[in-house]
Amino acid sequence: MTRQTIILGAGVSGLGAGYVSGYPIYEAKAEPGGLCSSYYMQPSGCQRLDSVPADAEVYRFEIGGGHWLWGGDPLVLSLIRQLTPLRSYQRRAGVFLPDDNQHNQIVPYPLQYHLHALGPQLARQALDEIVQSASAQISQTRQSPDTETLADWIRLHFGSVLGRLFFEPFHQLYTAGLWTRIAPPDGHKSPLEPALALRGATEAVPAAGYNSTFLYPQQGLGALVRRLADGCQIHYGRRAVRIDVKDAKQRCVIFSDGSRIAYDTLIASLPLNRLMQLTGLETQAGPDPYTSVLVLNIGATRGAHCPDEHWLYMPRSNPGFHRVGFYSNVDQDFLPRSVRHTGRSVSAYVEKAYPGGQRPTTNEINTISQRMIAELQAWGWIDEIEVVDPTWIDVAYTWSVPGSVWSEQAVRQLEAHSIYPVGRYARWSAAAQDQSITASLRDGLVTAATVRAMEEHGHILGQPSYSAAA
Repeated sequence: MTRQTIILGAGVSGLGAGYVSGYPIYEAKAEPGGLCSSYYMQPSGCQRLDSVPADAEVYRFEIGGGHWLWGGDPLVLSLIRQLTPLRSYQRRAGVFLPDDNQHNQIVPYPLQYHLHALGPQLARQALDEIVQSASAQISQTRQSPDTETLADWIRLHFGSVLGRLFFEPFHQLYTAGLWTRIAPPDGHKSPLEPALALRGATEAVPAAGYNSTFLYPQQGLGALVRRLADGCQIHYGRRAVRIDVKDAKQRCVIFSDGSRIAYDTLIASLPLNRLMQLTGLETQAGPDPYTSVLVLNIGATRGAHCPDEHWLYMPRSNPGFHRVGFYSNVDQDFLPRSVRHTGRSVSAYVEKAYPGGQRPTTNEINTISQRMIAELQAWGWIDEIEVVDPTWIDVAYTWSVPGSVWSEQAVRQLEAHSIYPVGRYARWSAAAQDQSITASLRDGLVTAATVRAMEEHGHILGQPSYSAAA
């Protein structure tokens, strides 16, 4: 067999790697993009379309729910702009606080910077706890971060008032119960500057947080994915079932159809736990946990109380979902052409997290989907349903337990066998700045360019100390 450098996975990271290097990509599905790709469905239809029909009478959805472009290296953004036109948006996100008496409230995100919306008494109590926490940390009374869980971090920074109101129940849903034993990922998703909290206790403050502005391709994520794929050599329908690493001279990937491809170097964007299973490699540390997510895409007539926000975070809901997003509040192009700008319809998504790999049955998914719809209708957010389409995301959010070295050990093991993980899932990153589309694209570009440069200059790959994307 001819030996070569190959890429596993045609998600954004794999496409970036293939685009910059020309290495062949092997993709399990029949189309590129992974979670970051768009598709279309006609009202009252049940079939996914990969392109817009001539009449444009379709809802646009995304496989993994709302994925927007934020942050990013200027050079990566420049490449994206050359591939497809982008639009810029100012984030409108909120925290939805349901009330048993139907006095539901939406507070701008981040909640901790908009305490004035809670009323003077709650605002003062929450602010006092935030100030006391900041003072304690300055005095170095904070618990060591090496043993701190996400639950400890939330209580330390936000106190009991905001904890009970939002942060604790939300993270219970968001992490599918893992929040009491995982390490806090970073401060990007829940920023806390006491000065902004103090100002926000009495007045509105400017947008803050890592994604206060974001970009999105005018023709959808599918347009970006297709442009990248056009510059790549992709073999579709090739699902890897095993990676043989026993003999350095006979390393190969075995696919579900029985075929095999020998490789010298493998760039892989598959989730890290999956890569370890395929290779049979082991680590001393046990694997870190993850959560799966059911994404329900919905096309419907707009309810009388439908929010104007792009997305909202939920501390409570009867079916247990943690986020609702409105594609069409971001851009009307997510709607069928005939109802754009009429205010009649809405394109939305709902996310519900599960413990990693605990996939519900088809009947259970149908039941929970109907419960989600009923909840949104009860709130007056949607009315008549035109399209409902669920997607199961097996590895959706990756976490680590305090002090874990599993991901580092796993990556080193793979690199020792000339396998280089790229992207947020393959590198098992829980850091917000590493979870963006632009960061994943950059990881693929940089890793493949580094591998190609080393090959061209005669360097030996496969040394345990080498990390192309570190």
